[in-house]
Amino acid sequence: MRASIVLPVADWRQCGPAAAAAEAAGFDSVQANEIAHEPFTPLAFAALATQRVQLITSVAIAFPRSPMIVANHTWDLAKHSGGRFVLGLGTQVRAHNERRFSTPWVAPAERMGEYIESLRAIFRCWETGEKLAYEGKHYRFSLMNKEFSPGANHMPLPPITIAAVGPLMLRNAARLCDGVRLHGFATRAYIEQQVQPVLDRHLAEVGRARANYEVSGGGFIATGGTPEEVREAAEKIRYRVAWYASTPAYRTVLEPHGLVPLGVQLSELARKGEFEGIARLIPDEVLNLFAAIGNYDQIGERIAARFGGLVDTVTIPFPAGAPAGAMAQVVRDVQSIPSHFTGFATESFG
Repeated sequence: MRASIVLPVADWRQCGPAAAAAEAAGFDSVQANEIAHEPFTPLAFAALATQRVQLITSVAIAFPRSPMIVANHTWDLAKHSGGRFVLGLGTQVRAHNERRFSTPWVAPAERMGEYIESLRAIFRCWETGEKLAYEGKHYRFSLMNKEFSPGANHMPLPPITIAAVGPLMLRNAARLCDGVRLHGFATRAYIEQQVQPVLDRHLAEVGRARANYEVSGGGFIATGGTPEEVREAAEKIRYRVAWYASTPAYRTVLEPHGLVPLGVQLSELARKGEFEGIARLIPDEVLNLFAAIGNYDQIGERIAARFGGLVDTVTIPFPAGAPAGAMAQVVRDVQSIPSHFTGFATESFG
């Protein structure tokens, strides 16, 4: 299994040193999230400070950006990292698209499919010089003069992964992408019953080898060096579970466990704006469905039990000031867990 860590994207000055420290600790990848900050620039600093780790947007919000803009970011990060960049995309939900980004919400699964296809058309144009001619319902690209092309990178095309929850987006992830980024609000039963069958079916239909397809995420991790640190991390996750469970769109995750009534109760509180204290409605047995929890000596075993056989990559949050040696040992413990993924096999024109 592969281990990833999130960069401190709020401070660009820290991103290079943090990425170098992660590489020294043995992490397989570093990632930049798009929550309050954009995710591409921090990875540029990380690229220049490292030699080995993969660099991932997890995730960049797609629809507010033209695929051409994202293609330029991707191409430059791939070039300057020596091919270590992995593009992770997500749709976000309707309210954020329409009310935060002022972006129309139209057929998200169909539109995301075209988004990925058009990115690959742009990449091929730049790499091979072939005419840019993508024609879809939502995206059309037909103009690329030599002056505007960054030219060939002489590397395999950058891998593309997407965040997916429902069956239509999971279908896109399996048929069109190099990997899927599962939501943290997920249980083992949900992945086994509702995610894995969809991925397996569509991967088989397009003849994509599971060994070259990365499944990442699918739950939370809480760890620390002391009981207090573990407890603090777990309580943050307890609140996040309550918050996500209050969103009707995620209720399908609760179904395998008979927890839909809990979701309804949380939704009613959310509609009233009563978020204070909602974490108390998540008992330990529910929290443990969503998270692997344990100190540094325990967490590898807990991750194996919670994620093993289902996902290839997990993101490990450490408390501030965690000793480098302890982090490195946790990474080694995680990397000893068997997984399916061996590496991307993207299109190459060598």
